[in-house]
Amino acid sequence: MKVVAINGSPRRDGNTACALRLVGAELQQEGIEFEVIEVGGKRVRGCIGCGRCAENRDGKCRFTDDAVNEAVARMTAADGIVLGSPVYYSGIAGTMKCFLDRTFYVAAANGCLFRHKAGASVAAVRRTGGSMTFNALNHYLSISEMLMPSSSYWHVIHGLEPGDAMQDAEGVQIMQTLGRNMAWMLKMREASKTTAPSEREKIFTSFIR
Repeated sequence: MKVVAINGSPRRDGNTACALRLVGAELQQEGIEFEVIEVGGKRVRGCIGCGRCAENRDGKCRFTDDAVNEAVARMTAADGIVLGSPVYYSGIAGTMKCFLDRTFYVAAANGCLFRHKAGASVAAVRRTGGSMTFNALNHYLSISEMLMPSSSYWHVIHGLEPGDAMQDAEGVQIMQTLGRNMAWMLKMREASKTTAPSEREKIFTSFIR
């Protein structure tokens, strides 16, 4: 089994990366492969709502000059996904938001590619806004019918300078517990694949008459 983590911070070795490594270490101890995809320091354009991914049904966004299409393929091949973002103005970092909008749109438009994968999110923050960012990240997971492991508290870790997060003893434990719970969920998922509920055709409604 394999879990792919998305680092939405422009700091490759910042506190978001620290949180992801803590989760990943627990997964690796359970024999689960762990890989981090760096997104925050790259140029990623936002979604323009063109619907081309739904028309082409090739698992790709129409824009091919950034990290989205490669990431979609790697996330689709994985058994689990962890989203990590720093907190900017009580929300998801801009580049990460652009990445998530397009990645999850492509996945949804091509047969719900992330459905029934294990999905978790973590946020790194100096002081406040962590729970709002954590909640916003979870919206991508829940709408994709992903299986969402929990921890002993909301998945937020605190720190300013790179490495400060390791001084947040409770935050460290939260990430470690999340990693252990995610490993357990992945093993349960693997054992119950044959009994998973089948996908239903999605109903779209509009209340504009």
